[in-house]
Amino acid sequence: MFDTMYACAGVGLAAPQVNFSIRVFIVDGAPFDDEDASLTNFKKVFINPVMLDESGDKWKFNEGCLSIPGVRDDIERRSVILIKYHDENFVEYTESFSGIAARIIQHEYDHIEGVLFTDKLSPLKRQLFKRKLNDITKGIVNVDYKMKFPSR
Repeated sequence: MFDTMYACAGVGLAAPQVNFSIRVFIVDGAPFDDEDASLTNFKKVFINPVMLDESGDKWKFNEGCLSIPGVRDDIERRSVILIKYHDENFVEYTESFSGIAARIIQHEYDHIEGVLFTDKLSPLKRQLFKRKLNDITKGIVNVDYKMKFPSR
């Protein structure tokens, strides 16, 4: 999964995005280390994660998604999370994350819950993106990585 994520220039990837119906996602925040130095070595595997709490201030940040190329918008999320998960060695952790790390995790966690960042858009924004989203569903999109489309 890391190879796939890096090939697509992503910072996270959830198993459902690569056609696996399992509760696993990976993250690597290094591309954001210019904004937050703690993300330089923020590379993790989350197996069977459970979001225990989302707290702190709500803040907007411009998000995109490998599954919805070319669509980006400011999405509001809580700044602090508490999550329980297993790593790639099946060691269990309960950890708190904040800032961009929390945001990356929340975005990927949403994928294993069946939620996309576009589900968090206002009705007006969703309407503005409607044509682009319909085109993506039909496979009318230019990306330099392989994608599967629902209508194909």
